[in-house]
Amino acid sequence: MDHDNVLRTKLDQLECHFTWALKKDDVDLNRLDEQLKLDVERKENLTQTYNALAYVKFLQGFQEEALSNLMTSLKLYKECHEEEFNKSLIITYGNLAWINYHMKSYTECESYLQKVLKINESMSSESSSVPEVLGEKGWTFRRFSYKYYEKSKECFKKALDLEPEVGRWNAGYAIPLYRTEYGEFTIENSPVIKQLRRAIETNPDNDVLKVLLALRLVTYKSYEEAERLVEQALERSPDHPRVLRYAGRFFSNKGRVDQGIALLRNALELSPNSSFIHHQLALCYKKKKIELLQEGNHRARAHEVQLIRDKIIDHLEMATKHATGFISAMSDLALHYGEENDVSRAEEMFQVTFQTAKENKDNLHVVHFHYAEFQLYSKRDEVLAIKHYMECLKMNPGSYEGKRSVYKLKNIAEKRINKNTQVGKAYGILGFIHKEKGEKRQAIECYEKALRYGDNDEYLTNLCALKLSI
Repeated sequence: MDHDNVLRTKLDQLECHFTWALKKDDVDLNRLDEQLKLDVERKENLTQTYNALAYVKFLQGFQEEALSNLMTSLKLYKECHEEEFNKSLIITYGNLAWINYHMKSYTECESYLQKVLKINESMSSESSSVPEVLGEKGWTFRRFSYKYYEKSKECFKKALDLEPEVGRWNAGYAIPLYRTEYGEFTIENSPVIKQLRRAIETNPDNDVLKVLLALRLVTYKSYEEAERLVEQALERSPDHPRVLRYAGRFFSNKGRVDQGIALLRNALELSPNSSFIHHQLALCYKKKKIELLQEGNHRARAHEVQLIRDKIIDHLEMATKHATGFISAMSDLALHYGEENDVSRAEEMFQVTFQTAKENKDNLHVVHFHYAEFQLYSKRDEVLAIKHYMECLKMNPGSYEGKRSVYKLKNIAEKRINKNTQVGKAYGILGFIHKEKGEKRQAIECYEKALRYGDNDEYLTNLCALKLSI
């Protein structure tokens, strides 16, 4: 085995960003770059932030910048610690070994490999079981992509099992748990509420955790405690972008949309390139638009509605500009182009969004839902709308869009039945909804009704399959 292969074998055994199977296609590197730079500006988790930023620069092809960021990470660490061979440096030294290998600086690469080896020799366990390594690995997975949330949870849980009282691991575990827990729980047995409370207990100065707990408490109608937590977080951290943006979402969800917009605008001043904040502002203005339309007298309010629609489009365009591949923002933007009667632009945007969502395997059900809305309201094509609502429901029945698709499909079906128009197809739609929800007997009943109104091979096939499965 030649020298290069021996070196590569040693590198593959390291615990660092280069060996954690972080795929370039799973993340919007520009967006992550901006998020990490925001952490640098706010001095949050600086050593691990520079480590992650270095790997992003490597993926972008900027090896010199990657090396510079790693040296900054090392410098920051040494300013805070006297020990040169502390286990916290396993990841930084590992990354330095890898980047020097890619830059063909083999002597430097071997030097950093020796430093990792010296740290490993001083420990009683494998580096993959070191809490500091597990913690940074979990933080990196959480930062890089929602696709890695389960891996992030797993890392923080292992770190917690080893050091249950450490605040960093409690906070680290709470956040991916918050992102992934959507089961049927009560306020008493919800794992994420329990973990967020524990995380706040061990991190009393972390106001982001308080606002996240408030957002989850609202789903259980615990409004008083939730609002108290948000007010406390805003009082303590009035200029923290994440506190402001989550608080803005909190008040918007409570129906206090103007208060939510004001907070999000403050957050935007601190993070003008945040695609998340632009998207949240667009969602707030959408609520204002819907409220105005529900009040009636559309002609008198047309100018006001148009001004709000302009703001929605502006913020969605900024969200998609600062985060390429932001599927929900892209499809919502296409839908609003349709509202503006710019049908060709909307169609073009939808096709790009469909392609991006398929390539990235990301939120395709959201695109189907918005495209169904576009077909129904902008193009008046109910047949195509039904097709795409069904696709959305099949892909993700438990999502907001999946549930809205059920609502829209039921509306279409019930209107047809009430008007005695295309009744067979209406019962076919209802049969499809029951089938997707696992309600086999109700589905059979609807498909049998559909068949009474005329032969349809699709209904017959579904009916036979359902009867055989019971």
